[in-house]
Amino acid sequence: MDVTASISLIGTIALAIALISCAASIVLIVFAFSSERFGEGKHQMRLRKLGRIASLVSFAALTACCLILVWCFMSGDVLLDYVVKNSSDSTGDLAWLFKLSGLWAGRSGSLLFWAWLISLFDALVIFASRKDAQRIDDGALGVSQCVLLAFLAVLMFSGSNMPFALLDPQYLTEDGALNQMGEALGMNSLLEHWAMAIHPPTLFIGYAGFTIPFAYAIAAVIFNDDSDAWVRRSSPFLLFSWLFLGLGIGLGAVWAYVVLGWGGYWGWDPVENSSLLPWLIGVALIHSFSVYKKRGQFKRWSVMCACLAFSFVVLGTFITRSGLVESVHAFTGDPVSLVLFLVLIVASILAGAIGLIFRRKSFGVVERDELDEGSLLSRDAAFYLNNLMMVMFAVILAYMTLSSALPPFLPLGGMSLSAASYDAVARPLGLLYCALIAICPMLGWKRTLGKEFAKRAMAPGICALALFAVLIFYYVTYLEPSYRAMLDSGTPAASQLLEHGSPLYYGALSVIGFLVASLLMFNSAFMLIRTVKASGATVWSKVPKMSGAICHAAVGIILIGLIGSSMYVTEVTGTLAYDEESDSAESTFKIQGYDLIYKHRDIIDEGGDVLYQVTFDVERDGSYVGTVQPGVMVSKTTQQQKLEAGVLGFPTEDLFVVFQGLDQDGSFNMDVRVNPLISVVWAGFAILMIGAFLSLFSKRDGNGVR
Repeated sequence: MDVTASISLIGTIALAIALISCAASIVLIVFAFSSERFGEGKHQMRLRKLGRIASLVSFAALTACCLILVWCFMSGDVLLDYVVKNSSDSTGDLAWLFKLSGLWAGRSGSLLFWAWLISLFDALVIFASRKDAQRIDDGALGVSQCVLLAFLAVLMFSGSNMPFALLDPQYLTEDGALNQMGEALGMNSLLEHWAMAIHPPTLFIGYAGFTIPFAYAIAAVIFNDDSDAWVRRSSPFLLFSWLFLGLGIGLGAVWAYVVLGWGGYWGWDPVENSSLLPWLIGVALIHSFSVYKKRGQFKRWSVMCACLAFSFVVLGTFITRSGLVESVHAFTGDPVSLVLFLVLIVASILAGAIGLIFRRKSFGVVERDELDEGSLLSRDAAFYLNNLMMVMFAVILAYMTLSSALPPFLPLGGMSLSAASYDAVARPLGLLYCALIAICPMLGWKRTLGKEFAKRAMAPGICALALFAVLIFYYVTYLEPSYRAMLDSGTPAASQLLEHGSPLYYGALSVIGFLVASLLMFNSAFMLIRTVKASGATVWSKVPKMSGAICHAAVGIILIGLIGSSMYVTEVTGTLAYDEESDSAESTFKIQGYDLIYKHRDIIDEGGDVLYQVTFDVERDGSYVGTVQPGVMVSKTTQQQKLEAGVLGFPTEDLFVVFQGLDQDGSFNMDVRVNPLISVVWAGFAILMIGAFLSLFSKRDGNGVR
């Protein structure tokens, strides 16, 4: 315990140093720019350098804090409360990864990791501008340090968020070892999966990175600088953060699909929504930055989108840690986090809005920002609608997510909305948005000429119609009959389908969705071809347009996969009679032309955890096509159960098999699904990430910024 107490003290001191250094950097930067009006140039530069040094000290102290916790998790010898409650007892090949993931598995550790990432991004800002530090760089650093100070205050001044608190003695024996209650503590077994181990840090990288565009936006308003300097300096951070946020969302979907055993990958859970909100605003911000740099438009949009993106990041933290909204992913409520993060949300939005009011002359509407008469069918208008739709969708989604915590006199107040409610909003809005970005490349700036539009649209339109015909054939011969069969089954799943609308509306959405996806894919493909063939430009200068075309094509691919895998799932639940004495099943389990033939069951000891696994051979139309092995894992310490689905993948669909344990009469409880086009979703997501990754290598200007 002496060692434990020493580690706790060292960690607390390091955290205190980080907080004091962060506060010092803010004071130094504020004083530096306060002295500017008095003409104290050398004095100002000295204060700015000291502010940067203080920021780096804060980063070093937070690095030490994280390393201390990592050492505790890896060694398993230190009895800190956070470490014991979030330690993994896995002994497999990935045990090291699960132990490392303890750093961000719980509330206080994730806050510490998030704070460290913000300080890391601040250090990168310092490094990137070291040769030519402008006042907007140090201004942005000061704003970001204010955000970091809020996180450090939550860690230091809220007992439930302190990562270096000692374990309650009730969990210890007299000689300092864990007693029976203490041994029952530990990481939730559902988190012990490679995708879930990587999913949170990728999200946190995205969350922390969105602080930098926000900080630059506020700095630009403070210094009354409406040039594109702040946009160019923050663009790499925006693209990098948006990429990792998208990657985190995708990894979470993989985990939900494989581990949770419900057959889906997105359930509109409040915490899922909280990661989607800043990603959506990030889409609007990326497009705003593009127009800002190219045409000097969307100045106010860009500032407010940067503020909204950051506020939605904090809103996600608020949702997961306030306790106001119920979620399977949320942490227990904390009053300090509730107040401080709520203040941060409001302050970030007000800072942008009030700042733009005071700077309305420089950031106001200039002549070229206006949409001229007759320009509604122009690329300018399309970009404007793009931003408007993304912001509106994010705001609506945020309101729906928080509806259960709102007072009853407000619309939807006090109501917990079903997935069907979210789909009712997301599906038509999503199709409208995809149609917009499909048409946008064929439009001209300011005004679109009919002949020019027809010339650009003809070739991709013909190709799109060919693909659309193939998709309609697949819909008529497979998807629609599967949908009708599900409705005729009269099961609870059939009732859930009807909640999404009448069969006519359901079919119309699908057909329109396939048409929009086809147009989007081929318009983007032809835009990519035109960009590659364009003369008079270097390869690197073409990268932004190429990456944009790839990302848009990926959205079209994902849309096709979403229609099949989320709207036309065939599900059969039931029991399979089993005779334990002869270890045999009396029949086969049938679904959509597949026969699951029981072979054997196994009880496997995996380092103390027990896996109850059932093996089935799968036949389709009488021919063997593979084997699935669904199971139930029971943790040796917490006795938590984790379903391990058996998935058999095919080019056009997945057979998803879940074994839910034994019924009272000894039969197998089964939940089996056929998920059409699920592989198309994963492929489209991978292409989207490739396109986003390519955008990081766009041409740099003379100052070393994109």
